[in-house]
Amino acid sequence: MSRTAAPSLFADSPSSSSSSWVTAHCDGGARGNPGPAGYGAVLTGANGEPLAELSEFLGFRTNNFAEYSGLLGVLDYALEHGYRRLKVVSDSELMVKQIQGKYKVNSPDLKPLWQEAKSRIAKLDAFEISHALRHKNKDADRLANEAMDRGMKRPHAPGQPAPTPLKATPYPAKSSAPPNPDARPAASNAGTMLRGFTRDGVVHVLGGKTLPDGVFVKIIPE
Repeated sequence: MSRTAAPSLFADSPSSSSSSWVTAHCDGGARGNPGPAGYGAVLTGANGEPLAELSEFLGFRTNNFAEYSGLLGVLDYALEHGYRRLKVVSDSELMVKQIQGKYKVNSPDLKPLWQEAKSRIAKLDAFEISHALRHKNKDADRLANEAMDRGMKRPHAPGQPAPTPLKATPYPAKSSAPPNPDARPAASNAGTMLRGFTRDGVVHVLGGKTLPDGVFVKIIPE
């Protein structure tokens, strides 16, 4: 899966980037856990000057997957733009302590992300990561929520440009839902398992699929 964000870029000076520290505040979240997920990040230069804002919708994922995606996003940006010294601030205590080596990575879904993050960190000259409470990570949190809003095709605020809808990523096979014990085989499509989420009493089906009029659906919490 591509983790390239659609950043809003500000003034950038790669010529002096190799010796300057860059600070990145990143955040990720999922509505439902798992659910529609996204991450956001704000990168600033050594003097606090804005460098970039990253915001990406990730599809149907978990909170921890989104947090790691935010870290990978800022690492990718730093490497692509020649920034060799990076400080990362995140409100995910789990991810921070796993990267620091204080917690083990037991999840088979997170292990590849952790390995990729460590691989990218090894390409930097210097790296630091620290934990901060959510209220000190407001801008990154806002961008993560904007990414989720885009993915869920929420109405945009009056006077603001319409967000670009993004297609959801298929749900990870390792975390597939349990079989529906009530599904009965039939000649039609009865019993077909679709994945989605509910909001304001409305069923939203992921993967671009639609439900025909008049069908009955059974909601199975995950």
